[in-house]
Amino acid sequence: MVSWGPAYHGPIAPPAERSAGAAAPSSLLEIAGRVEARVRLLLDAETDRWATLDPDLRSPIECLAELVGAGGKRLRPAFCHWAWVGAGGDGADRTVVDVGAAFELLHAFALVHDDIMDGSNQRRGRATTHVTYAEQHAREGWRGEPRRFGEGVAILVGDLAFVYADVLMATVPPAARAVYDELRVELNIGQYLDMLGTARGRANLATARRITSYKSGKYTVERPLHVGAALAGRLDDLAGHLSSYGLPLGDAFQLRDDLLGAFGDSAATGKPVGDDLREGKPTPLMAIASQRASGAGARRLLRTGEPDLTDAEVVEVQEVLVATGARDEIERTIERLVTEAVEALERAPLAEEAKGALTELAAYVAWRDR
Repeated sequence: MVSWGPAYHGPIAPPAERSAGAAAPSSLLEIAGRVEARVRLLLDAETDRWATLDPDLRSPIECLAELVGAGGKRLRPAFCHWAWVGAGGDGADRTVVDVGAAFELLHAFALVHDDIMDGSNQRRGRATTHVTYAEQHAREGWRGEPRRFGEGVAILVGDLAFVYADVLMATVPPAARAVYDELRVELNIGQYLDMLGTARGRANLATARRITSYKSGKYTVERPLHVGAALAGRLDDLAGHLSSYGLPLGDAFQLRDDLLGAFGDSAATGKPVGDDLREGKPTPLMAIASQRASGAGARRLLRTGEPDLTDAEVVEVQEVLVATGARDEIERTIERLVTEAVEALERAPLAEEAKGALTELAAYVAWRDR
């Protein structure tokens, strides 16, 4: 776990870039295109294979393909790729593309299951998988309960994504597979802590930080970097350097996600405004505000986690997050964490091309708008 000490106040990115939302760099987009093509190739073949057995079997695989193709930042494949290149790997090697595609399918698994756990209705600007199938059940007048059918099919769609990710990881070296397996355990541990904190309706700052690290930070940045180094046979000598970059940047990624979940534009995020506030997510943003708020502000925060939270109440909670200084503190912490990450990257024994790409990715992770 990285230190969350006093916030850094120095500039990291140009103010205009921060206010407008950092654009995805070419170092990300090039990797994204290759990975998307690999996922399409796999899922198109699987759709055709199972549709010959029964036409109804097209639906779950096509649903998975639509989710992956509907958007996503492709950060995990990019971090894996540039660690591989930084460790001396060939950027055109098909193995690292397969691994990147595996990360995207694993992420699809996590999103589908996460949406069920959170009761989310929208993901990437479209209806979530469980909602889509529940609506189909109701529309067709089938037997049983639409909600249970929708959630059951969505679990299976997520499981398919999980298995297809394993298929793509089949030929990687044991060291890379070991890191990948640890990543999957950490993801589930973080998700459990997130659910527990949401159910209890409270989380202190230490617990919120732990959730940030395990549910998203390590999973998004540090472990994909480690997998890339392991693919190149250099995990032992690079793991520490990559962690010094990846851990603070992973935390910065999740803190930005928390801000977007509370304040983000739904047109950019693909999720309703204030969705995290309605779900009562135990984030550092909320923990800081809860520590500082009093009177009417504290009472407003107690309404978070209520599914009937109105748009007006979302605005009131947002006002408390600003008035307590919680939003500003998170912004300053993001700046400090990115500075720490980039300074660690400068000391790492990686190829210069990879250092440049990872520096670009750090700015994007910290100041994106989706």
